[in-house]
Amino acid sequence: MLRAPILTCILIAGADDEIDRKEINKAIVVANKKVSKASPSLRPFYKIVSQDFEDKLKILIQGYPHKSKDRNEMIINELKQLNSILKKISPAFAKDLYHSLKEIAQLIAESSGGVLGMQSIGDEEEYYVDLPMIKEPGLS
Repeated sequence: MLRAPILTCILIAGADDEIDRKEINKAIVVANKKVSKASPSLRPFYKIVSQDFEDKLKILIQGYPHKSKDRNEMIINELKQLNSILKKISPAFAKDLYHSLKEIAQLIAESSGGVLGMQSIGDEEEYYVDLPMIKEPGLS
């Protein structure tokens, strides 16, 4: 579960086959902000996730295939595993985490797309930004 925010960052940042520095920097900023800006139930979770976030991100990136198709398939399979975990934890925490991961995906997708790289989502990111592999907790 602690890998989910990092995996979300890698999936979205690498959807276009290239994880650029802007996307890495945005992921680091987002993770650090989540410590104080996330819902109160998630703050302790993000405090752990944000520790050495850049190192964790880089190590995980190196452990996946370079080609986005292969990498994304592996990450999607890992993120799908959250579905069984989210059913077993506090419904409020599960729902907060789900929405937080979607917010991370959106922010990373916006970080390097569009005109002058501002707040537009590329086609590749658009496919994954709603994290369709993770089911919203509380819904069938």
